[in-house]
Amino acid sequence: MLSPDHQKPVTILGAGIIGICTALSLLERGVPVTVIDQGEPGQETSLGNAGVVSPWSIIPQSLPGTWKTIPKLLLGPGRPLSIDPRVMWKMLPWGIRFLLQGRLDKLQATAEAMSHLCGPSIELYQRHLKGTGHETLLRDSMYIHAFRDGTRANLDAIDYRIRAQMGADLELVGSDHLRSYEPELSPEFAAAILIKGQARVLSPGRLSTILADKARKMGATFKRTSIREICKTESGWRVECDGETLAAERVIICLGVWSRAILENLGLSVPLMAERGYHVEFPEPGIEINHSVMDVDAKVVASSMEGGLRIAGQAEFAPIDAPPTKRREKQLIDLATALFPGMELQHNRFWMGRRPSFPDSLPALGPVAGQPGLFVNFGHSHYGLMMAPSSGEKLARALCNERQNINLETFALDRF
Repeated sequence: MLSPDHQKPVTILGAGIIGICTALSLLERGVPVTVIDQGEPGQETSLGNAGVVSPWSIIPQSLPGTWKTIPKLLLGPGRPLSIDPRVMWKMLPWGIRFLLQGRLDKLQATAEAMSHLCGPSIELYQRHLKGTGHETLLRDSMYIHAFRDGTRANLDAIDYRIRAQMGADLELVGSDHLRSYEPELSPEFAAAILIKGQARVLSPGRLSTILADKARKMGATFKRTSIREICKTESGWRVECDGETLAAERVIICLGVWSRAILENLGLSVPLMAERGYHVEFPEPGIEINHSVMDVDAKVVASSMEGGLRIAGQAEFAPIDAPPTKRREKQLIDLATALFPGMELQHNRFWMGRRPSFPDSLPALGPVAGQPGLFVNFGHSHYGLMMAPSSGEKLARALCNERQNINLETFALDRF
């Protein structure tokens, strides 16, 4: 039985997949929840990812030697990395922190922390989908990391070695074996590493809609309005929205890249960058792929979804409100045909979203020091879909004073 303090209502700012999963975990514990967002649940950044639900995506973006690969990422095939000159002054200190996180002495600890958030993802999504009638939206899968240069597919590489040490089932396969799993894949790919025990979501946007509907049925209130700022009051918090002011006893910020501005109004500065990602979806590709496939060189992931074949990826640091970079569409189409030469390209759909990225690939998760009643759950970088249910579960446990299997200080907002 929860104490009166732990039963106090919670207001969640942000209705992406992070906010929705947080709401579900709180509702399961009988905590009243209100979710506020200017858009429909899960139809912003949560909409456009590659659909991979990977308990073994536990390797941070920065690794030993990453700095050597930056010129190729900026200028090489597919140009998977770009930096807008308008954010260069913010990018330089962020980039230094990012590269320092790639030291060997930090890598194992970061991977361990990420495993607490990615590891339970499949089981928790199954729990959240139970009873919705849409349980098959989550499908068993492998994550295939495909290499054109077969000598680079190496199970002794540090990222695969850490996965294996932590229990991942990995297999190195050559060209013929790879084609037996994915016959439509280009013969240019000489080898692959299969990461087993994964899943994929057939429609990330519809997943968010379904889980938001479940939250409503469990008693959550969803309000659609723009959030301007939050202010501390004697009894809790005041949330200033368009045309109205709302009172809140406890507040969780789950606004992704937009969380930074809310916190700055409280005098809190965080090293969060908007790392834009793109996808092109082909509704009638003429082919279907069986698993999630990553082109390791181009840093894009392909998945067959309800809406067609989706090619997603790229990392573009730019202002939050900058329009999409149009050349990315052609780049992704070219990468799609390089992956799957036999696919049809008509009627494709082009999309851009904004990942909230910290230098260490970990989110901000837990209470905010010096701000009673204020909590955060944002900054999940490339891992939002995978980390969402466990992040929500861990934060719900913290608000209800339950025992945790990890100290949330690991994800503290002031860790930098």
